[in-house]
Amino acid sequence: MRFISPKTDYAFKKIFGSDQSEDILISFLNAIIYKGKNKIKSLTILNPYNPRQVETLKDSYLDVRAVLNDNSQVIIEMQVASVTAFDKRVVYNLAKTYSTQLGPRQGYRHLKPVIAVTITDFEMFTKTKDVVNRFSFLHEKKHFKYTAAEMQLVFVELPKFNKSLDELKTLVDKWIYFIKETDSLDVIPESLGEVSAIEKALNIANEINLSPEELELMEQRAIMAQDESGKILFAEEKATIKQTIALIMRQLKKRFGEIPENLKNQLPNLSLEELENLSEEIFDFNNFDDLSNWFTNR
Repeated sequence: MRFISPKTDYAFKKIFGSDQSEDILISFLNAIIYKGKNKIKSLTILNPYNPRQVETLKDSYLDVRAVLNDNSQVIIEMQVASVTAFDKRVVYNLAKTYSTQLGPRQGYRHLKPVIAVTITDFEMFTKTKDVVNRFSFLHEKKHFKYTAAEMQLVFVELPKFNKSLDELKTLVDKWIYFIKETDSLDVIPESLGEVSAIEKALNIANEINLSPEELELMEQRAIMAQDESGKILFAEEKATIKQTIALIMRQLKKRFGEIPENLKNQLPNLSLEELENLSEEIFDFNNFDDLSNWFTNR
């Protein structure tokens, strides 16, 4: 068996946002929002995935949205690459969904809670090792909830999850493992298959059950996601190189005075590893001749 990665936006939408995905989404949300408690009994998926529309879907369509049995709404998004102001975008989408509920002349009492569930393939919160993090309106000192606890943010950070199949104990563990590792599986593991909703999700993710058009599109989206991640890593490395060069130039100028142009012009040609080595060896230099020799012998 070969499985598509749920981390790809179209695949995520197909698995969790299709007409036949209600039981899958109920199980997933009960795990992530309610820590495995069976609080969500039913839901309605809004704008369900339609395989006949795959070539015309816009990115805004790729969020999975649902109305729960208590009329609260949930927005679920899978984000592979860390992009600028992503944290603000999550809050904006949550606030926008909440604020656009009311029709003309409807009172505030008609507003229903909105929960944003965001799964990221990168770390957002470095102050905690928790894989799942929840945010809501709390009193700053005494930490009790605001009387109208209408908006909630739930984040799942995949890189922080490192459990193996043998270590999966809870429904939360199994769903997070499913999202992170499905494309590395070649069979349906017993520990995942014993959860009917996850078994069904794996069958949907099985490449044999995809149309050629769907499979081609999802492979294209996976490549695009990898390219985007690569661009971000490249940009981060370029920024680090620029900062390291600036630091080295300050160190050299402080020790030996104005840097000769012929030496200064060689710094941008160094790799990040070479720059890091140079920043350590500077303290052993006695003059710019030592720097020139270092360039020659590197």
